[in-house]
Amino acid sequence: MRRWMTAAAALVLVGTAGVAGAGTAGAAESGQAGQRALAAACSTAWGSGLKSSTASQSKPLTNIRTGQNACYDRMVFDVTGAAAGKVGYHVSYVDAFHQDASGDLIPVSGGAILQIFVSAPSYDPATMKPVYAGQAGKPLPGVNISGYKTFKDTKFGASFEGQTQVGLGVRAKLPFRVLQSGDQLIVDVAHTW
Repeated sequence: MRRWMTAAAALVLVGTAGVAGAGTAGAAESGQAGQRALAAACSTAWGSGLKSSTASQSKPLTNIRTGQNACYDRMVFDVTGAAAGKVGYHVSYVDAFHQDASGDLIPVSGGAILQIFVSAPSYDPATMKPVYAGQAGKPLPGVNISGYKTFKDTKFGASFEGQTQVGLGVRAKLPFRVLQSGDQLIVDVAHTW
C-alpha cells in the first residue's frame, strides 16, 4: 500500500512540476526530482530469471489482454473457471521464439523476447473447439500495444498438449513477475531495472 501511495505522490509531483513551472530551470529540476521519486517507487526485485509453476487444471484460455501502469506493462491471461492458483505457467526470456511442437521460428520485434507458456489450451478440451482465436505467428487478436512503454510486439505461438504459447517482445530484458488472481494469470514487465 505504501509503495502505491509513494508512486501516486510521485506522479502528482511530476504532473504538477511540469505544469506549474513550464519553461523554467526550476521546473526542469522539479521534474527530474519527480522522475527520481517515481523510479524509486517503481523499483522492483522481481529479477529476469525463469518463473514457473506446475499447478494444473483443465480449463481453457478464453482471452488475452494488456494494460499499462506507471511502473510496468501488464498482460492478463483469462482462464475462465480455473481455481485460484491452479494455472500452471513457464515464463522466461529466450534468444529466439520457436513455435511449440513444429519448432518453426516466429519473428518477434523488440530488444528481448519473453516466452510465456500457460497451462490452458486455447480450445475446449471436451469438444476440441477453439475458444481463443490465436493463430500461429500472428499478433494476439484484439491486443493493441501501440504507445506502451515496455511491450513492443505480441505473437501467438501454439496451443499444444494442453498449454498455450505466446511470444512477448519487450524493449529490453527487464524484470518481470507472474501473479495469479482468481482465474487470471498476470505477467507484469517493469519499465526500468
